[in-house]
Amino acid sequence: MRRYTLGWSGLLVLLSIAPVGTAEIPWYEDRLIGMEVGPTGAQWGSDPRDTGYAAGFSGAEIIAKQIESGSEYLVLWGRDGEWAYYDSKLMPKAPGLGERDPLREAVDAAQAHDLPVIVYCVVQSGGHALKEHPEFSMVGADGQVIPNRVCLNGPYRDYIKGLLSEMMAYGVDGFHVDMVDQGFGPPYGCYCDTCLAKAASAHVELPRTVSWDKAWEEMLEFRYETSADFERDIRAFVKQADSGISIDFNYHGYPPFSFEVGQRPVQHAHIGDFVTCESGTWGFGALGSGLTAEFVRATGPGRRYQVVMQRGTRFYHDQTSRPLTDLRWEMFSLLAHGAQVTIVDKTPFSGAMDPVAYGRIHDLFDEVHAKREHFGQAPVYEAALYYSQRARDWYGREEKEKYQHPFFGAHLAMAYAHVPVGVALDEILSEESLRPFPVVILPNVAIVSPEEASIFEAYVRAGGCLIVTGLTGCYDHWGNPAEHSTMEELIGAKLVRMMPDRDNYLRLSALPDTLQPLADEVPLDWPHLIYGPAAIYEPTTALAAGDLVAPVRRQRQKEGIEGTSFPSSAGEPAGPGVLLNTLGKGRVLTFAVAPGAAMGSEYRTSEARKLLRNAMRILQPEPRIKIEAPTFVETTVTDDADAKTLRVHFVGYPTPPGITEAKRPWILPGLVEDIPLYRATLTTKESITRAEAITSSTEINATEHTVDLTINDIHDVVLLQYESEAD
Repeated sequence: MRRYTLGWSGLLVLLSIAPVGTAEIPWYEDRLIGMEVGPTGAQWGSDPRDTGYAAGFSGAEIIAKQIESGSEYLVLWGRDGEWAYYDSKLMPKAPGLGERDPLREAVDAAQAHDLPVIVYCVVQSGGHALKEHPEFSMVGADGQVIPNRVCLNGPYRDYIKGLLSEMMAYGVDGFHVDMVDQGFGPPYGCYCDTCLAKAASAHVELPRTVSWDKAWEEMLEFRYETSADFERDIRAFVKQADSGISIDFNYHGYPPFSFEVGQRPVQHAHIGDFVTCESGTWGFGALGSGLTAEFVRATGPGRRYQVVMQRGTRFYHDQTSRPLTDLRWEMFSLLAHGAQVTIVDKTPFSGAMDPVAYGRIHDLFDEVHAKREHFGQAPVYEAALYYSQRARDWYGREEKEKYQHPFFGAHLAMAYAHVPVGVALDEILSEESLRPFPVVILPNVAIVSPEEASIFEAYVRAGGCLIVTGLTGCYDHWGNPAEHSTMEELIGAKLVRMMPDRDNYLRLSALPDTLQPLADEVPLDWPHLIYGPAAIYEPTTALAAGDLVAPVRRQRQKEGIEGTSFPSSAGEPAGPGVLLNTLGKGRVLTFAVAPGAAMGSEYRTSEARKLLRNAMRILQPEPRIKIEAPTFVETTVTDDADAKTLRVHFVGYPTPPGITEAKRPWILPGLVEDIPLYRATLTTKESITRAEAITSSTEINATEHTVDLTINDIHDVVLLQYESEAD
């Protein structure tokens, strides 16, 4: 087991240099970029007659490529569902390896370079283990085995511990355990004898049908605890053997994942030494990379968080290589949001190294090393997106898009408007957790408990502001429509009823002075579709404006012969469209419609996102820094308070759309190949004493409070040295 003494330093450019500093620190605290390398060919099963499989999977060659490319750590596959990639007594070795042991080769080769080797151990989809040990299987409510799922409460735990013990003997530096999920959809389990007995000892009777009641709540709690207990048990086993060995678990508590996985956002994020999750346009869309990083940051403020991207264009196992420009876009998106980043290389059937892919990764890592000092500073937020695990599970239920799309859509609106946003989570909600955010956005958070509402009220009365949309607070604890909203006092209006369908319209007209900014680039006296849920309110203390306009219902629709999923035209007003309420020192701006849901739908419009942008400017008319840039540019802001330096990261994503039949996402953005050229303007409250861009091609003109830029690159960082009012 090796120990590391590297200090965080902007001068560190390669891991092969001698360690600096004196204090022992875990490897993951000081390493910014690394790689995960594993073979491909066994992910859907494998045949021992494929003797060419992994024949060229060489631990020594993999280490050499890490050093050559500038990687700072290696996550090496040790075991998947079918094979071990080392000399295991518990599992057969991949057929092409013969007498070779890639894990031994890698650990030995890494010693000379002070390169941490973390072993990837698959838990999900038992494969060989389930064939040899059917008693490891998860059992459904019907008493039948659920194919390719392992029970996390049963003897499979000891089997995993045996594998980890074998790999620990090699002197590895850590484990990445993938994945502690309980499936990504029905059927739900587990009802094996072990789980039934464990539930009974906790006085829980596991229901045999999905009921969304008290019994189902206990079932979900049992599943959440099962995942957490498995991780705690595995972590304790490893740490007891060697406290210096790190362990992390592939995490699926973040959107778009939901209850079926068996993980909550906060509960399961930091059982390991740090949290690790996945990014990529294949699963989360082009703006999902930055949102994913911000979401996992929120699960454990101040904790390390790692996000994984891949070299392939579609998914991990395809043998494609993304253009360097496309890799740069995702890498710098993640680094700008403060993540540690791992690139996945799934080798071809033979296990050989792809020279083109590693050439691009080398160039990418070189750029990261050169820019290293500009990552990791404290984020500057203008708003937070509120994410409710309770609403995710009990409102979204088995149609999780009902909850997830409004959240994604609200983020998209803020990203397009260059409003720096973080994430606030219901599991750790408090007045203190909301304090860093001038504005909190509740995007169709259908379930808001009285306790949450009380915290929001205290936050507003102390000077905070809320943007409330859609059906926020309109559902009860069990995810059923409520007679009254828990948000009524905050909104300043009573809930009359919820609109039955999603093709709802908003019309702005005769706006009072305080709400005039809503009409910025949103036409007045024009009903525009805001596709998503909506509520009719009766104002009490709130100022009401505009109209929620109901859709026309044709006779066939009234008779139930024709559906309403295709939007109908605008009809008659049903209630106020916008409400503004003042409480103490703060304000609450409520949309009767759900702009975030519209932005997450197939009927997204520029008006929907501009409504959210304009609402921000009403509540926060003079932010600390205002950013104007094209919508295809994502921006983040950080502050080095000691040096009085703001950093504004610009990451361009200029690409035409692409269409795929894959379900997640429906629309797969194209690869980034072009270098963008665009103008941007920064306006600051503080006085700027110096402004510079780290990219030499950027043109910059600065005055005391304004910086005009012309940027010609995928990523640039603009440094703004400032004077505070106290100066």
